[in-house]
Amino acid sequence: MTAPIPEEKLRLGGMALRNGLLVHGPTHWAAAVRTDSGEIKVASGPKPDLGGKRAEAVPGVRGVLKLAEAMAVIPLVKRALPEARLPMQDARTIGAMGAAALGGQAIRSAGARRRAAGDPPGRVGNVGRETAVALISLAPALLALRSGELAAYHGVEHKSIAAYEDDATAADARKEHDRCGSHLVTPMLAAAALGNVAIRRAGLRGPAAEAAVGLGSAAVAVEVFAWGERNPDSRLTRLLRRPGHEIQRAVGTREPTPEQLEVGAAALAEILRVEQAA
Repeated sequence: MTAPIPEEKLRLGGMALRNGLLVHGPTHWAAAVRTDSGEIKVASGPKPDLGGKRAEAVPGVRGVLKLAEAMAVIPLVKRALPEARLPMQDARTIGAMGAAALGGQAIRSAGARRRAAGDPPGRVGNVGRETAVALISLAPALLALRSGELAAYHGVEHKSIAAYEDDATAADARKEHDRCGSHLVTPMLAAAALGNVAIRRAGLRGPAAEAAVGLGSAAVAVEVFAWGERNPDSRLTRLLRRPGHEIQRAVGTREPTPEQLEVGAAALAEILRVEQAA
């Protein structure tokens, strides 16, 4: 298991881009991309403050706010670095998102027709149906990772941050990381499936109810993730992380080239520079 972050090191996170890397520090972000002409371009800036630090003692709320702050960085990156290509910035991925939404709606509609006809729930049942919907919603992200260079830059993210934390070289670091967002998948899907069953049994429908379930499942997933960080040697932590490690190993990451690692080194150097200045 990954050792705790040394006290003298910054806690860094990141997001792979299709042509580079975005790194989050405690107060700033930094990104580096390789342009079509082969040039490495770098940009950085302060992170938006949506109240994440002030809510650090409030379970559930803190995780949602931290995720919101991470998402709020994305338009800032695009504005400062127009050459950056986002993970979902692809026609195939956008099409897959639409297909996944239609597929999930079709599964729920089939269940609603069964209930209206007075049929018994059958072998699948409500929980199984919502689990299927949750799994289908994961498909666009997996498709995005499998296309282009995104998986390789996901490997750059993990190797660059691990090398910084361990005072090693990025080329020698593992491409899987214990703080990867893939470890949010299992608790988030489980919470979303159970939450959607609960709201439907309560007679709630519509975007507001589904948004509440989405926020709730994200909050649960982040709390489970944080518990795993506090208890890295727990058997339950290892069990919860296994699906995420398999996603990283088989789909989510690929060994990067030296040129891609060079982009990661530029992003890492920039985040350390702006955080030190701050």
